[in-house]
Parts: sequence; structure tokens; C-alpha cells
Amino acid sequence: MALIEKYKEIVDIAQQYGATITDSGNVLKIEGSVPSADLKNKLWDIYDRIDPNFKSGDLVLNVNVDTPVGSKVKVITKESNLNIRKGPGIDQPIVGKAAHGAIIDLIGKANDQWWLVRDTDGEEGYAYSQYLELV
Repeated sequence: MALIEKYKEIVDIAQQYGATITDSGNVLKIEGSVPSADLKNKLWDIYDRIDPNFKSGDLVLNVNVDTPVGSKVKVITKESNLNIRKGPGIDQPIVGKAAHGAIIDLIGKANDQWWLVRDTDGEEGYAYSQYLELV
């Protein structure tokens, strides 16, 4: 089965918002922006349903949210930096870090454990909510 067919539901939604779809045969890349955190979270939920726990490694979902909602959160790790991950889960690659005590943008909440954030360098991803506090 071609990857575009496997991930048709995600591709269709992403294309509605102008995302770029690249199919190399082994990996399907979806890149671009969507208007809300809820929509980004929906794409990740569909991805998890199609490929539970994201094990296939045949999709790169690199989608950002156009604008943050304006809320701020403080990183409340003990001393270390907070990992910001590509998707909502510790199995997702780290795409950035936020320093202990840093104030960053809250874009949305995937669930009670994973919040979608944007760090001071503009990197967007998911962080474990236990280490974030609304300010």
C-alpha cells in the first residue's frame, strides 16, 4: 500500500490547510501549518490510530500552529532543561529544550499530560505538563 493511501485521512486534512506532502516511497513527509492546536492534536491522534505508538517510522509529521493562543507557562523542572518533543510522547524525538524557569508560549493541550508549546527560539512541540505551570 502506498504511504499516501495509508495516511490518506491525515493527508486530506493537511492539504486543506496548504501543507506540503512529499512521498519518497519509504517516508511520507507532511510539512506546513494549521490554524489551531486542536487540529494539530487531531492529526497526531489520527496518526496514532493508523500506526499505534508511531512504530512504522514511515511518516514525518512536521506541522506547526499558525499562532499561539497567548497563554504563557513557566518551566518548573528541578534544575534541568525541559525536553520539547515532536509529538505527544516520550518515544517522540526531541526537537528543542526550554531552560528551567523559562517562560514559553502555551499553544494548546493534547491531553492532561502533554501540552503543545513554543519555546523562545520559536521551536514548537509537546512538553510534559508536570513540568509546566500557567503564569
